[in-house]
Amino acid sequence: MTPDRNNNMTQLNYLEPGLIDYRECWDRQEELLEQLVRNRSVNKTPTAENYFLLVEHPHVYTLGKSGDPGNMLITEEYLKKIGATFYRINRGGDITYHGPGQLVGYLIMDLEYFHIGIREFIWKMEEAIIETIGAFGLEGARREGATGVWLDVNDPVLVRKICAIGVRVSHFVTMHGFALNVNTDLNYFHYINPCGFTSSAVTSLQKELGREVEMEEVRTILKEKFNRNY
Repeated sequence: MTPDRNNNMTQLNYLEPGLIDYRECWDRQEELLEQLVRNRSVNKTPTAENYFLLVEHPHVYTLGKSGDPGNMLITEEYLKKIGATFYRINRGGDITYHGPGQLVGYLIMDLEYFHIGIREFIWKMEEAIIETIGAFGLEGARREGATGVWLDVNDPVLVRKICAIGVRVSHFVTMHGFALNVNTDLNYFHYINPCGFTSSAVTSLQKELGREVEMEEVRTILKEKFNRNY
């Protein structure tokens, strides 16, 4: 994976390997995090070497360190039947699904370098996603008491989630990130309580717009919005 550097961008190095196994990508995140932490320690200063992985995954469910295993609604045997895997991981948040047609972004960033704390980091991530789906005519918003980006947030019946967020911070360096549903097979969410919510629907750009959306178009817009927000 070769970083994509652009003079018009911020100090984020983009890595875009396409469809990649979740475990392989998780290991890559850990390697990059350790690299940044080591650089901080050696140089005694925040590091400008920050990374942004934009990927898709085969069908997989991940459960955050404080998540409730009861939010996985199917057995290991049924997981195999639907061609999915399951991991307990070290991010915050509860359970979520990743799969083809979903744009997943992992930010390995030194928060001190960007002069922000974790709350502002997540706020900026949400803002970039809100602006991204706004480019497609959708009005996204934050929901009180929950991370991520939602539609019709003020309507308890119609509210639905289009982007999940879960992160981890170690020595001021972040990992994990967001999962934006683009052309995602939403049936896979039926097997979990997404992010621990038992009554909230999940949606995608494709479902909202009534058409398949070009993933490259979403990636291009999303990178521009993230570059502007960080």
